[in-house]
Amino acid sequence: MTTYVVITNVWRSELAVLILGEIDMKRTSFFNAIILGILAIGVFTVGGSAQSKTIDQAVNHKIRMLTNYGVFDHITFQVSGPIVTLSGKVNSLGTKSEAEASVKRIPGVEKVINNIENLPPSPMDDAIRVKTLRTLSAGGLGGYFWETNPDVRIIVENGHVTLEGYVMNQGDLNRANILANGVSNVFSVTNNLIVGKEPYRS
Repeated sequence: MTTYVVITNVWRSELAVLILGEIDMKRTSFFNAIILGILAIGVFTVGGSAQSKTIDQAVNHKIRMLTNYGVFDHITFQVSGPIVTLSGKVNSLGTKSEAEASVKRIPGVEKVINNIENLPPSPMDDAIRVKTLRTLSAGGLGGYFWETNPDVRIIVENGHVTLEGYVMNQGDLNRANILANGVSNVFSVTNNLIVGKEPYRS
C-alpha cells in the first residue's frame, strides 16, 4: 500500500512536470509568435517606407526627364504605396500623357492617377509667359531659369500667373512677386515659391 502511494506520488510529480513543461512550451511558442509578428510588422513598415522613398525618387526623376517639360509646366506627385497621383498644369504638348506613361514603367508602381491639367491655348497667355520670364530674368533672377529643369516655373492661365518652385532666400521670393505683378496684362499673381532646396535634387 505504501509502495503504491509512493509510485502514485512520483507519477503525479512527473505528470505535473510534463503538464507544466507543455504549458511553458506553449507559452514560449505564444510569445515567440508575438515577437516574430512584431518583427515582421517592423520589417514590413521599414521596407514599405524605403520602397515609397525609392518610388518618390524615381517619379521625380521621370518627371524631370520628360521630353518637353519646361519652365511653363509644373507637375507634382504623391506616392501612396503602389499608387502614384500626378497633379499640376502643363503648357507643353504631350507632357501629360508622357508623364503618365513614364511613371507607369517604374518598378513597384501599379496604378497612376493622372490629374494633370492641360492649359488651354491662348495667345494672350503665351505673351504673358514670355514677358514674365524676361522680366524675372532681367530683374536679377535669371539664375533660376538657366538649367533644363529650372528651379522656378511660371504657370499662366487666363491672364493669372502662378509662380511655383524653389528660391534661395526670402529676398528672391519677394522680388519675384514684385516683378511678376509688374508685367502688363497680368490680372493676378499667386506666389507659391518656397525658400529652400527641391527634394531629391542634387
